[in-house]
Amino acid sequence: MMSALYALWAGSFGSWYAFTSGTLVRAVPLMLTGLGVAVAFRAGVFNIGAEGQLLAGAVAATAVGLHGSGMLGPATLPVALVAGALAGAAWAGIAAVLRVRFGVLEVISTLMLNFVAADLVSYLVRGPLQEPLHIYPQSSSIPAIARLPQFGPATRLHWGIVIAVVLVFVVAWELAHTAAGFRVRAVGANPSAAWATGRVPVSRVTTRAFLFSGLLAGLAGAIEVTGVTYALYENLSPGYGFTAIAVAILAGLQPLGVLPSALVFAGLESGATAMQRDAGVPAAWASVVEAGLILAVVGVIALRARARSAAANGGPP
Repeated sequence: MMSALYALWAGSFGSWYAFTSGTLVRAVPLMLTGLGVAVAFRAGVFNIGAEGQLLAGAVAATAVGLHGSGMLGPATLPVALVAGALAGAAWAGIAAVLRVRFGVLEVISTLMLNFVAADLVSYLVRGPLQEPLHIYPQSSSIPAIARLPQFGPATRLHWGIVIAVVLVFVVAWELAHTAAGFRVRAVGANPSAAWATGRVPVSRVTTRAFLFSGLLAGLAGAIEVTGVTYALYENLSPGYGFTAIAVAILAGLQPLGVLPSALVFAGLESGATAMQRDAGVPAAWASVVEAGLILAVVGVIALRARARSAAANGGPP
């Protein structure tokens, strides 16, 4: 057991290279997707589709990087990032329209759209975006002009982490200090009361939160392509969009809490490979630890809610 724990630590936080090139690189998409899920959940929108929105963003960024560099020149990278973010918002928009116009539960629509996005990537890397030799199911590598710069030759860490951290602080400030943030919190707490007492446009607020959540996930996909993989291929994401739900819950749906939460899950995933390689412990045990963390957090939230309810009713907890 001690050897497994040591391997887990060594593979995630045990060295500067492991921390910067493993944990922090994995933390970037988890920060962005976790932030998006947290915002959606705070507005009462159960967006389970961050994985599909991330893949949509990766597709758009790849297309811009491969086919737009000749025309765009130095603007290729920012255009690729914006295109990825907009693609993620558009993918979330499909579920948003289904929710508003037809009453389709977003839990179902976003979950199904994840599979559609994965199949779309499979089609593209075997068809329109496949590398010229048609040997491997992946796209060609995007040119250097479309890639995020790294912090140095001794690390894989790229400038995407700056984008992610800045957005976390911006969203935290927006939620806490602006009217738009107040509307999101009010609708998430009680949509009926928000409409009755403050005339808050509930449908508009939830739709905007939905689209913004998809935008952040799409940006995560664009950053993953332009900063890490440099190409589009199947299984581009090891489940970042699904882990994002755990990240948001562990953070208590607080934007600033997403930073340490993403680091925890990124460290677990980075160390899992080292744990399997060096200690012979299956990497799946990291998922068991992640599940235990979520259960613990949910249990604490339930106990606090029960205590508040008991205090409000004047009875024992």
